[in-house]
Amino acid sequence: MKNKVSIIGAGMTGSTTAHWLAEREIADIVLVDVVEGMPQGKALDLQEALPVIGKDALITGTNDYEATAGSDIVVITAGLPRKPGMSRDDLLFANADIVRKATEETIRRSPDAIYVVLTNPLDVMAYLTMKVAGVEPHRVVGQAGVLDSARMRTFVALELGVSVENVHCYVLGGHGDEMVPLTRVSNVAGIPLEDILPRERLDAIVERTRKGGGEIVSLLKTGSAYYAPAAAIAQMVEAILKNKHLVVPASAYLQGEYGLNDIFFGVPVQLGRRGVEKILEYKLSDSEREALEKSAAGVKENIAKLKL
Repeated sequence: MKNKVSIIGAGMTGSTTAHWLAEREIADIVLVDVVEGMPQGKALDLQEALPVIGKDALITGTNDYEATAGSDIVVITAGLPRKPGMSRDDLLFANADIVRKATEETIRRSPDAIYVVLTNPLDVMAYLTMKVAGVEPHRVVGQAGVLDSARMRTFVALELGVSVENVHCYVLGGHGDEMVPLTRVSNVAGIPLEDILPRERLDAIVERTRKGGGEIVSLLKTGSAYYAPAAAIAQMVEAILKNKHLVVPASAYLQGEYGLNDIFFGVPVQLGRRGVEKILEYKLSDSEREALEKSAAGVKENIAKLKL
């Protein structure tokens, strides 16, 4: 039987995720959105593109959660962007309502599904999804570190004029300005970044990585990044469906790892058919651990506001 992936939120990120997944030909796809006609139109357009690229997948667009029944994976991208005059708390509570409803509606119809969460604030929304769904922690994972690490890899490759395939970067922590790029273990073909880049250039790359999403928002004027976030989701979905045991940085539920408990947080995880199979722990320097704890404090503060 063919895999089934339901994507909640058919905006730019959700529909682009469907695009990346359809190209991989690994699942039938359901696009769900509250806007009438929009997911249906995008699904039909994408369906009509598949003969051109020679791929077979069924793409369904709907305003009804019934179509998601029996999903192997549920991807939650639905949420509001932060608008002028909106506080971070306003965004937190508004998106919590959206993610809560999406989780309630899908878990009822797909009780065995694995959840991949993208909605911001990412780590908090992943925590909310786990609590509302009432599932084991390994069945919920947040997409953040894959994207953040890809941005850092991009900037390093551009700086050095090398292939991105030779660049390996690892970004831990909460998805936000307090993320922790591990420059000590990040490398180019095995050579640590700290040995190949001057400190001022490396610091500039770290700062640009932390502000990567905001840089795109400021350029677009309306909307935010969607190509790279969607590609990152597709990589994670493929790793799960193909049981690849792929190690990527992602937001996972911690139970003592890195000295943290009862929090979703960006760490290296191994992804397979069960979802999060394993959490890997780096030996951190004192400064890295201090930065990680600072990042975790912000995530815990927001989780507490939801009073779950």
